[in-house]
Amino acid sequence: MPIPASLQNLIDALRVLPGVGPKSAARMAFHLVQRDQVGASDLAHALENALGTLKHCRHCNTFTEADTCDICLDEQRNHAQLCVIEMPTDLMSIEQTRSYEGLYFVLMGRLSPLDGIGPHDIALKQLLERASDGQVSEVILATNFTTEGEATAHYVAEMLRARGLKVSRIARGLPVGGELEHVDPGTLAQALIERRGL
Repeated sequence: MPIPASLQNLIDALRVLPGVGPKSAARMAFHLVQRDQVGASDLAHALENALGTLKHCRHCNTFTEADTCDICLDEQRNHAQLCVIEMPTDLMSIEQTRSYEGLYFVLMGRLSPLDGIGPHDIALKQLLERASDGQVSEVILATNFTTEGEATAHYVAEMLRARGLKVSRIARGLPVGGELEHVDPGTLAQALIERRGL
């Protein structure tokens, strides 16, 4: 059965989402068109509004509706600490812990030579400007513990140390409430290496 062009376009558009393959995209498209047209309309309006309203914070590069995001405007935060993360979702995760009071810088990606993403494809130039503003005394690297995240952390650390900045890396270890028998060997080994005194 041939699919109408408008429906195929919707399916193709949904496939740009991470983790959404052809079958999932088709299922979502049919659901939106057949069972939830109000939800589909809300989704279309929300997406259009986000694309027309959001921009990058001029200080930390995260998404905001103003020139400067609320975190960067907060005078109560520690302006001497700068936490470097890959994506705005990482910022949200760290903020949920309520354990970090400094500022952020969002790279909007990570180095990945296999995917053609090099130093000029993420916001490294802006990071260097931000970290060298005279207020920052420590840069905390909180990129993911993937091969790409580790490569990014290494590259950024070398770049910032060359400017005389203090650079630290978030620790890896065991999840809170986790049992040793269920932890993968790499995480357990890293937890032993990064142990601290009591």
